[in-house]
Parts: sequence; structure tokens; C-alpha cells
Amino acid sequence: MENKISILSTRKLLSNQKQLLLNAGFKLEEVDFIQIQLLPFTVDSVNDFLIFTSQNAVKSVVQNERFSFLKSKKCFCVGIKTKRLLEQNGFEVVRYFEYAEELAAYLLLHFSNTSFTFFTGNLRRDTLPEAFEKGKIIYKEIEVYHTKLSPQKRNHQTNGILFFSPSAIESYLQNNNLVNEMCFCIGTTTAEPLVNKTTNIQIAVEPTVESVIEAVIDYYK
Repeated sequence: MENKISILSTRKLLSNQKQLLLNAGFKLEEVDFIQIQLLPFTVDSVNDFLIFTSQNAVKSVVQNERFSFLKSKKCFCVGIKTKRLLEQNGFEVVRYFEYAEELAAYLLLHFSNTSFTFFTGNLRRDTLPEAFEKGKIIYKEIEVYHTKLSPQKRNHQTNGILFFSPSAIESYLQNNNLVNEMCFCIGTTTAEPLVNKTTNIQIAVEPTVESVIEAVIDYYK
């Protein structure tokens, strides 16, 4: 790439992730368009199984004073990195899925007679609660982190933008418009808010940061 292609990541990347883009010759800018706040919470009891759909929920639960009690329960989760973080902290993961829709369908089919405790954030989607209510499955939610939008005005255009959540897209679009930028999304759920905004959408093969970066490199090489 003779003239460096500029890429904006809507969250700070890990050093090894950042290096993948720099080594490929891209000009990279990183801006956190959302802020995560882990919340203190009380928990007296939980249901048969635990559910996690983000690493942020895991990080919050690990800090809780009843962590030892909580990790005695088996769990289901969304995302391979969420699974790895759970297992690193001593949880037993029964199964993980790439998307909440897949998890919901599986639980309705195989675990409709049991109960769940769902550790979630303030901006969670309705996929799991709606599935539980439809299947008359017993569940309760515990809010363990907050996602706060951090919109920032961009004064110059970039070639590509990395998006890792619908919240980041919402935050970005508060003060910015999409013109010709290619939007690289971590998954179909993240891409949904862009459908009526642009046709320049690339979805990663797998819902991981590394896969998003691979999509950028493959697109521009």
C-alpha cells in the first residue's frame, strides 16, 4: 500500500491486535466510543445455570464478593473469548455459541425445564428474555455493568472503521455521518444498525477482534 490506508478502531485494541494492522501497512487511530463501568451487585441466590453474553459481565462477576459461590454453577455463554475468560476463572462452560439467537434456540429445545440467571449490562438485547418468556422458562437478570456512549466528533474522514458493538455504532453516528467509509463489523448483530445507513459493510468470518482485523487486511490487500 503506497499511500497508507487509514483505519479507525472504535475501541482501543490490544498491542498485538494493533500490531497486525501496523505490520500490514495501515495507518491506525483508536478511539473509545463507549465506556464500560463494572457495577457492584448483591446476589443471594441463583438459578440452575448461569448465562454470560459478554466478557464485561464475566469481569464484573469475578470481582464480586460471592464469586466463589457463583463459579460453582455451570454456565452457558456467547462468544469464544467469553468462554475462555470464564474457564480461566474456574467456571465450567456447558456450551458456547457465537450468537445469542443460537443460544436461545438451543436452550428452548434442550433446557426448557430448568432455570437460568442472566448476568447482563444495561443495553442488553431482548433476544434471550423474549425466548425465555416465549418458552415459559424461569430466569432472572442481574445487571452487572453499564455501557455508556462516548460520542466524539471526527474532523477528518477515514477509509475504514472497525465496529465491535451496536452501542459503538450508535455513539459514532451521534456526531458523525458515514460517507464512503467501509465498515468492518464483528458480527451480524453489530452490523444491524448500519443496514439503513450504508451499503459498505464487511462482516468478520468469526465474531472476534482478530477476525475483524483479518477482514480489513483481506479487503485492502
